[in-house]
Amino acid sequence: MKISARNRLKGKIVEVIKGATTAHVRIDVGGSIVTAAITNESVDELGLKVGGEAYAVIKASDVMVGID
Repeated sequence: MKISARNRLKGKIVEVIKGATTAHVRIDVGGSIVTAAITNESVDELGLKVGGEAYAVIKASDVMVGID
């Protein structure tokens, strides 16, 4: 896979929950869970299944910081 984004985290899919149009895919990256919201069609096209390996690719223009 070649991609321009530098923030890519390889992990194992631990959960795929399909909704009406959008799925939540949870990926375990070194003990931390990253959740992505993608279309059901993308889940099917990529063949995403629990136990499979996948990359969480993070592309953001802003990072916000908050405190209590």
